[in-house]
Amino acid sequence: MKRLLSLDFFRGLTIAGMIIVNDPGSWSHVYAPLLHAEWHGATPTDLVFPFFLFIVGVSIKLSLSKLKSNPHSIIYLKILKRSFIIFGLGIFLSLFPNFDFENLRIAGVLQRIALVYLACSILFLNLNFKSQLYTAIGLLIIYWIFMMFVPFDGNPAGTLEPGKNFAAWIDRFIVPGRMYQETWDPEGLFSTIPAIASGISGMICGKIIKEDSEKIVKLFFWGTILLIIAHFWDYIFPINKHIWTSSYVLYSSGLAMIILAASMWLIDEKKYTSNIKFGLVFGSNAIVAYVLHGIVWRIFQFPLIGGVGFQQFWMDTGIELGLSAKFISLDWAIFYTFIIYTIVYQLYKRKIFIKI
Repeated sequence: MKRLLSLDFFRGLTIAGMIIVNDPGSWSHVYAPLLHAEWHGATPTDLVFPFFLFIVGVSIKLSLSKLKSNPHSIIYLKILKRSFIIFGLGIFLSLFPNFDFENLRIAGVLQRIALVYLACSILFLNLNFKSQLYTAIGLLIIYWIFMMFVPFDGNPAGTLEPGKNFAAWIDRFIVPGRMYQETWDPEGLFSTIPAIASGISGMICGKIIKEDSEKIVKLFFWGTILLIIAHFWDYIFPINKHIWTSSYVLYSSGLAMIILAASMWLIDEKKYTSNIKFGLVFGSNAIVAYVLHGIVWRIFQFPLIGGVGFQQFWMDTGIELGLSAKFISLDWAIFYTFIIYTIVYQLYKRKIFIKI
């Protein structure tokens, strides 16, 4: 099977989206779609992370299929090594730039990616398709039961307020170090359980891509079915990225299937490849780009111009010119994304693909 340019493109757009939403010129001036939903519901920003986990799942299916019939111990060691490296990079970004170990946040985006990759890879190598599907369904139902029907710490069952839900309560016992929101963490360990289902949904999608001649139609169909189920489940278990609810998994995975199907139709079937380099550049070194975006920002914080950093100078100058603060903040996010793009483009141009 030829390499899917559409998958690389989708992965690249997802990473670019992560960088844009993570790096506004000022957090005080951000357009609403570029912020996470305050609690229930989902904005475009809430979709980039589950999209990436979905893509991880697709990639597992496409890359490990040949090894599934006879998985060797070396394969498991490679999976463990890669998971450890990704998790370690997440810890590094949590410490950077002050390296304050006393306030280290163990949970994080890369840490969750590492755990989902590890779990999904092992599940893929040891379970057949039906068992993978049943595992995903089981994880979503079990998570729903614990979150909605189990009382905890004096709170009634079904309490979902920030910091006052079953996932936050469990995380306070088992997650060491500092939590992102003091009493809870959006990348906590317990809510990683349904995130694994996000990865499995990608594995299932990968099977359709690899083995079904009507793959594009099937992806549109099943993506739509997931959206419908998510819509109805939302009434009793609201779509919520912060606690990665089961309805949120179906909602984000359904959209991911539809977007990937559309990308496959345009890029792989219709050969519309003239304007996709931006996505391919980011997609070819996705983790590298994400790590760089968590490091390079520090350069623009150094006080150079009038005692302020270049980022602050950018914001101040734009506001002084009478431009909207939110517009200037978005401009900075796009500019910063372009800076990361120019770095990873040098790798892409030299055909250097760093496999982490």
